[in-house]
Amino acid sequence: MSSALSRSLLLHRLTPFFASRIRQNHRLLSSSSSALPEFPSPSPSPSVDAIQMTDNCVRRMKELQATDTSSEGKLLRLSIEAGGCSGFQYNFLLDDKTNSDDRIFERDGVKLVVDKISFDFVKGATVDYVEELIRSAFQVATNPSAVGGCSCKSSFMAK
Repeated sequence: MSSALSRSLLLHRLTPFFASRIRQNHRLLSSSSSALPEFPSPSPSPSVDAIQMTDNCVRRMKELQATDTSSEGKLLRLSIEAGGCSGFQYNFLLDDKTNSDDRIFERDGVKLVVDKISFDFVKGATVDYVEELIRSAFQVATNPSAVGGCSCKSSFMAK
């Protein structure tokens, strides 16, 4: 096996480990806010970095909140993880809490939450909900921080 190939395989195996450790350390650092000075959060003003939600995304979140009592008041959380066929992958889940480092985007009462580390990978992105023959899912429709990705739009290469 060539050394370039073995380095590539090693990097591919270690990237998820280091990414999870960075997130874990960041959350630990954020939770011990007594050691850090507090800065006022910026006022929510529309910017080019804001994450947009399509009509389909908002409609689906409202449907989920209306039909399932356990989903009432849930937030849509978008996070980025190392892995996927293009380097990084999008991860969506329903959450009921926010962390101190989260950025919150709201449209028509629906909230999208992105942690600080993941936000750097999705600034200016648009989140959509798509229904296809083989799946229905939330997905990032456009991402100005990506230079490429897989055809199913579940992973991407960062700039």
